Amino acid sequence: MEDLIQTNYALDTFYFLVMGVLVMFMAPGFAMLEAGMVRAKNTSEILTKNVALFAIACIMYMVCGYFIMYPGAGEGAWLPILGLGIGEENTAEAVLADEEGYSKRSDYFFQVVFVATAMSIVSGAVAERMKLWAFLAFAVVMTGFIYPVQGFWKWGEGWLHALGFVDFAGSGVVHMCGATAALAGVLLLGPRSGRYGADGKVNALPGANMPLATLGMFILWFGWFGFNGGSQLALNNIEDANAVAQVFVNTNIAACGGLLAALILARLMFGKADLTMALNGALAGLVSITASPLSGSVELSLLVGAVGGLLVVLSIMLFDKLRIDDPVGAISVHGSAGIWGLLAACLTDPEATLGAQVIGIVAIFAWTFITSFIVWFVLKKAMGIRISEEEEYTGADLAETGIEAYPEFVKA
Repeated sequence: MEDLIQTNYALDTFYFLVMGVLVMFMAPGFAMLEAGMVRAKNTSEILTKNVALFAIACIMYMVCGYFIMYPGAGEGAWLPILGLGIGEENTAEAVLADEEGYSKRSDYFFQVVFVATAMSIVSGAVAERMKLWAFLAFAVVMTGFIYPVQGFWKWGEGWLHALGFVDFAGSGVVHMCGATAALAGVLLLGPRSGRYGADGKVNALPGANMPLATLGMFILWFGWFGFNGGSQLALNNIEDANAVAQVFVNTNIAACGGLLAALILARLMFGKADLTMALNGALAGLVSITASPLSGSVELSLLVGAVGGLLVVLSIMLFDKLRIDDPVGAISVHGSAGIWGLLAACLTDPEATLGAQVIGIVAIFAWTFITSFIVWFVLKKAMGIRISEEEEYTGADLAETGIEAYPEFVKA
């Protein structure tokens, strides 16, 4: 019996770590997608944001975020316990007593890459006009406090969990949270210079590298198998193994549905097969299925992803009508599709109720938007959050990093 317990513990720990590595691979996916979708003069700066935010997320979640999110304050609680660190590792005695199914260190590693994912969403939405150090200052608060509190409400067995709110892998806890924080920042930041004309015209500011953006999308698609597959949290028996396989299949087919639906709708609306809409459609399909990738059939998952792909095209157009400038479409991909995914869980998961899902959506949005808006506002008053008009014209690369991503020539 002891040998079986130890084997199961080792297997689930290894599974957690491998899934965490897959999710970590989403970090370069976001970096490549965003670098391809921005103009050449802003590439180095957005890459700097992506590498730095990952480091900040890992440190802040180690310092206080993990403690806030998981030790908890009792099932159904509204307020988490504040504290520091990630706790002691499991002892052999606790494992053999079947009290712990996997290493606490593997749990921290798996959860911390989710935090970095949420913060990466913000990076793309505020691209090309936000100050680097203001963004990194916000990342400290977002990853150390804002994200963990609402994460505790669901995954730390807080009040949303007790209410019956369903969010298997984070359509709301991760994706909508990140999109909401981005929305608060974008509203205070304003659109890029030249994006909108006085007559309401939307001026295209195309990205510099579509091959790079496409690579980034595929890397994210690949990493999503860890994102959703790892959220089963175990792999030591037939039931769990079959569940992980089902999650992989549903996740993949939802991305396919989202991509094709967005591509077809873009062709019908614009007369062209818009690659950027296709890329965002695939990601919207993935976000949409993330709330409930296990319970539904493959066919229903395809439908959920396809609706997400349609929504993201319409959402991007709506935000432009409202003059809310999002260079990569992150708010639409992760916010609009995230909301749809949480509602679609009612179609796939018999335990999901419309009332609980709506309350969860409102709660996560309200908490994240209000706290993020306050932090962005304080940063705006204290240090400014937007680069100057001249710096925006010459590019954030020279203004913030001094390094051009695509130098035309170098003097000897």
